[in-house]
Amino acid sequence: MERAKKAYKNEEFLNSPEARPLRILAEYLEPEKRFREANIRNTVVFFGSARVKENDPDSENRELYWKAEKLAFMLGEWFKELNSKKAGKFAICSGGGPGIMEAANRGASRAGALSIGLNISLPHEQLPNDFITPELNFEFHYFFMRKLWFMYFARAAVFFPGGFGTMDELFEVLTLIQTCKIERIPIVLFDQALWREVVDFEKMIEKGYIARKDYELMRFFDDVEGAFEYLKSELKLKLKL
Repeated sequence: MERAKKAYKNEEFLNSPEARPLRILAEYLEPEKRFREANIRNTVVFFGSARVKENDPDSENRELYWKAEKLAFMLGEWFKELNSKKAGKFAICSGGGPGIMEAANRGASRAGALSIGLNISLPHEQLPNDFITPELNFEFHYFFMRKLWFMYFARAAVFFPGGFGTMDELFEVLTLIQTCKIERIPIVLFDQALWREVVDFEKMIEKGYIARKDYELMRFFDDVEGAFEYLKSELKLKLKL
């Protein structure tokens, strides 16, 4: 009689509903190992539309792409200085796909900084971009595990305009801070006019759905230099740099 397959080598079992806890645990333990090996301790996470392009026919989208690239580059240049002095390394992190995610990884790569991509298996859009540090290129099945790693090392979050995914990520981060599940971090939103048109925060305050202090968790910027100086100042204060 042939030997039976060991459970951990049985692909049919590993892909079954019964093995879901193992798959979830793997999406925690495997990234944890790789982050530890790379000594990643601090990230600035970029969120935004996967659909904008570097040569987008919409000039506003094109400008947003290059603003994200420039901000990630400026942060990446600063991170290289910090990484030579601090034990735990700093990195730019994105969802690893195209659009604003690509722009963020691209800017970090241009600066020679560490560039994390937390990709996810989707039917469309979400192939990894070419600017991720190879050993920091991840692909997740479970959204909630991907979200955990977005925030695990996050010291700041930068949001460019986007669709449902970006909105989900923005409001999840705001909720985590509002409910004291994570410490407060700087939250930067780019393109002030667009955000205020898409989400009427003032109406939410007026109706009592959120407090003024909740709204003040966010800072709006249109210029890269202003956002960079704000993030640098906040991170220096928070991390005692």
